[in-house]
Amino acid sequence: MDFASLDLPEPVMQGIREAGFVTATPIQEAALPLALRGKDVAGQSQTGTGKTAAFLIAAFTKMLRTPVPAPPPGTGAPRMLVIAPTRELVVQIDSDARLLGRFTPFRTLAVYGGIDYAKQREALAEGCDLLVGTPGRLIDYLKQRVWTPRRVEILVIDEADRMFDMGFIADLRFILRRLPPHEKRQSYLFSATLSFRVLELTWEFMNNPAQITIMPQQKTAERVEQSLFHVGRDEKFPLLLGLLRREGGDRILIFSNTREEARRLEDRLIRNGWETRALTGDVDQKRRLKILNDFKEGRLPILVATDVASRGLHIEAVSHVVNWDLPQEAEDYVHRIGRTARAGAGGKAIGLVDEASALALEAIEKFIGQKIPVEWADDDLFMPEIKPTADERRRYAEERRARLAARDRFGDRGRDRGRPGGRPHGRPHPEPPPAGRSTPGPPPPPSSAEGASGPRRRPRRRGRDRGGPRPEGSPPS
Repeated sequence: MDFASLDLPEPVMQGIREAGFVTATPIQEAALPLALRGKDVAGQSQTGTGKTAAFLIAAFTKMLRTPVPAPPPGTGAPRMLVIAPTRELVVQIDSDARLLGRFTPFRTLAVYGGIDYAKQREALAEGCDLLVGTPGRLIDYLKQRVWTPRRVEILVIDEADRMFDMGFIADLRFILRRLPPHEKRQSYLFSATLSFRVLELTWEFMNNPAQITIMPQQKTAERVEQSLFHVGRDEKFPLLLGLLRREGGDRILIFSNTREEARRLEDRLIRNGWETRALTGDVDQKRRLKILNDFKEGRLPILVATDVASRGLHIEAVSHVVNWDLPQEAEDYVHRIGRTARAGAGGKAIGLVDEASALALEAIEKFIGQKIPVEWADDDLFMPEIKPTADERRRYAEERRARLAARDRFGDRGRDRGRPGGRPHGRPHPEPPPAGRSTPGPPPPPSSAEGASGPRRRPRRRGRDRGGPRPEGSPPS
């Protein structure tokens, strides 16, 4: 389907031409005619198929055709609200909205954790037409009455299944219950999977939505050439060095399951002559955006990332995705390798399967419905690693201790709500200990009467452990 056949306003068509779009993708072809008629849409489609452009084109068209009076100055009152689970996805949607809406009069604003809280607050108070944000930051400013949801005509929930996975469903419901009634707004929900819990959202907060499912016959992109190597943990990095030399490529994305492993890979690759940066959840937002921009523009050839980069990011011409660790969730494998072979291009996905990752392989192959071809590495594919010096090992150990101490001290709090005490993305509030039980601590030292070698007795619980006062005359523990 050609976009010209949809009778879109000229400012929207100019934005589409500026973005380089010619024909609609399957999800756009199915969703746009319904959305342009005013129907609510719940769409399921594989990652990287143009869901963002679908809801932006429909929303800009509606706002142009139904102009409304400007709100009173001093309070943000957006006409369109987009809620996304991660900062990276918010930034991506904001970028796409500015590109597609370049010739419209609408002002777009993104709010998310990790950047200047007061500056974002001031920008939001000045007003905007399209507001994109993460749930935590949106709730912060909503409670401070910096913006109001009363004028929202268009709601978009993007990556709805990820909202559940990351523990945001309570925050999402908090926002949705403060919007105008569903019959007075148009709503779009897009998700990689329309599970029962996602459909519950559509029944509760949408107006009889049309459900669209666009699924390819295979779950992985057709043009991704997949392979895996069975390799011992000790030989894994020498094999990675050999693969990087053999495969080439100027945009290589390597996935690790943990932050510390990503940091360690960054350190090892740099030492062995490969320009690399690590993108993890504890990297501050300004540096995170710089790393992503450098990778997108080709200045950074290798990016090591945790699953923070596996969804919602459109990076042109990623030639290779390397799974240093296979993901623990089979669905994440599809999202990871979906970073390559986008928009009809080709790409390679290589898995390095060691003793630990092998446990996840069966579930992944069952989920994607195919066996991943196995390659066997020749001896000359293993390259010797330049090992760290004693000083480098000491420096790395000190940096690691400092990072872990900072996480323990701050608990990663405040990163997504802009202040201490906010919950970070993907981490629910810790559950309090059951009533009547104290938090476990180190055992008390032996009493002077018993001595260090005396019998060990189970310490008696005192009233203060149960929340009450310490019995009078009892010695301090």
